Amino acid sequence: MIVYLDAGAIVKLYVMESGSDQVQQLIKQADSVGTALISRAEVVAALAKAVRTAVLDESQAKDAVQLFRSHWPDYARVQLTETTIGRADMLAWSHGLRGYDAVHLASALVWQETLGEPVLLATFDRQLHQAGGLIGLETWPKIL
Repeated sequence: MIVYLDAGAIVKLYVMESGSDQVQQLIKQADSVGTALISRAEVVAALAKAVRTAVLDESQAKDAVQLFRSHWPDYARVQLTETTIGRADMLAWSHGLRGYDAVHLASALVWQETLGEPVLLATFDRQLHQAGGLIGLETWPKIL
């Protein structure tokens, strides 16, 4: 199974919250796990926000950032090209997505087309989840 994680799903690997156990189980079952290059900045930004909103203390967040950075080379990283961004542009408009959500959707779709195999889009964002199903990606989790 090939799994594409959006940044929100990745964060659940480093911050224990609702869905964290599910993502960890999914990763264990996956043959390959990938994400878009922008996830690197998005995940670290989410961890910084967790400090600002007192979800994590600074020490916990720094440990999470360090762990995430050490795992980064293990992810298949979908490159962002002009073509991918162009598709994100169209997906953002047609599905009413936020910018980075559209980039994640386009990246997962491009990765699936490049591999010629199904890619499972893992996201806890309802709008992104719905759009992924509409354009031909298998989405996870099954019930949002």
